[in-house]
Amino acid sequence: MTFMFKETSIKDVLLVESKIYHDDRGYFLETYKKSEFENYIDSEFKQDNYSFSRKGVIRGLHFQIGDTAQGKLVRVLNGRILDVAVDLRPESPSYRKHVAVILSSENHNALWIPPGLAHGFQALEDSLVQYKVTTEYAPGSEGGIIWNDPDLAIDWPMKDPILSEKDTKWPTMNEIISGTV
Repeated sequence: MTFMFKETSIKDVLLVESKIYHDDRGYFLETYKKSEFENYIDSEFKQDNYSFSRKGVIRGLHFQIGDTAQGKLVRVLNGRILDVAVDLRPESPSYRKHVAVILSSENHNALWIPPGLAHGFQALEDSLVQYKVTTEYAPGSEGGIIWNDPDLAIDWPMKDPILSEKDTKWPTMNEIISGTV
């Protein structure tokens, strides 16, 4: 097996560890192999994305709804991030809970975030992030949760983040659930 798929505290969110082959030249690893992934992730990827974020940037917490809800396979190509997934599935035992993991170009791990979860990350150093998604980006289906939602209590390592204007205006999860937005 090239990959190890490890469960997290949220059902269906998986930490993916790759087997790394080191030699005098450096290293080699596979980042995706359909024959192994299909045993754990029942999805087909439709779009690949890259983002570069300076140290301190938070991107998220983003999600898409309905038929365009995205599953994401997130990997860091250069740098280090705190990657966060928030369970938005009302039927899930981990509804309204989050999981956070360090992904880096040193540990080469990836995180699988299935549809129905919000996703965000904070760049702990300048970072290049690649993620495969199961549906194409659909701006009309996009939603978000404010990064510092007090009920989620995500422990972001850098307390004064760099944010896009859009990411400063998302509602809290309680505002979304109560329909006050």
